[in-house]
Amino acid sequence: MIDSVLPVGEDTPIVNPVRHAGSPRPGKVAVMVSPRADLDRYRHRMPWLKKDFSRLYLSRLYLPDTTGPEISVVGPMIGAPYAAMILETLVAWGCRQVVFFGWCGAIGRDVRIGDIIIAENAVIDEGTSRHYLGDDIRSVGPAENLTRRLHQSFSTQKIDFHQGSVWTTDAVYRETRGKVRHHQQAGVLGVEMELAALFSVGRYRSVEVAGVLVVSDELSRLTWQPGFKSAAFKTGRTAAIDGVLDCCLGLSR
Repeated sequence: MIDSVLPVGEDTPIVNPVRHAGSPRPGKVAVMVSPRADLDRYRHRMPWLKKDFSRLYLSRLYLPDTTGPEISVVGPMIGAPYAAMILETLVAWGCRQVVFFGWCGAIGRDVRIGDIIIAENAVIDEGTSRHYLGDDIRSVGPAENLTRRLHQSFSTQKIDFHQGSVWTTDAVYRETRGKVRHHQQAGVLGVEMELAALFSVGRYRSVEVAGVLVVSDELSRLTWQPGFKSAAFKTGRTAAIDGVLDCCLGLSR
């Protein structure tokens, strides 16, 4: 027998993240951390987190206890589709302000290993964003209020940062010379894999999402300059964590 019930709308999703009675409660503020190494560093800097974690797909979600600020942290994660799934679930579970922390490659000629970028725009070169915003949108920005709060926290703590556009791609091994030149000429500062999708989900779900990146390697001279083991990269990550946590603590008050 054919179902006679009309669909709500052709654009209505059939599968949605849901919150059950037993779902974790991450609080209103969450930090999404891409690299595993920095997830552990955040966790150790957030003494209000419970020691045990909840599984969120392939990631770990550390929840706040009842005595500290309502800030959670989740990771690791890589790539736009997976990061979007994590964010969708956090939103369904009650998060309303989310800061993403990750690493990126430098595109801008003045951007160096260990530098910090607070993204003000993300060029869409991945597949997830288009499912939220349509095929005609070429770039998407973060939440202005949350990004401004990050600026304030980093400035108050005297942490230097760049602000500008990043390029979000699905294909790490297709960051070609021609694409790097193109984005460089457009003023793009860095390349990474998640932010455009996260900003798109944030806009679609009406929640605040912003992003902080630390430069791990350079492509700006059209050759690959890795810096994953450098002192500058370690210093930049430490400073960026300080700024993100100061911002989140301010949001939770």
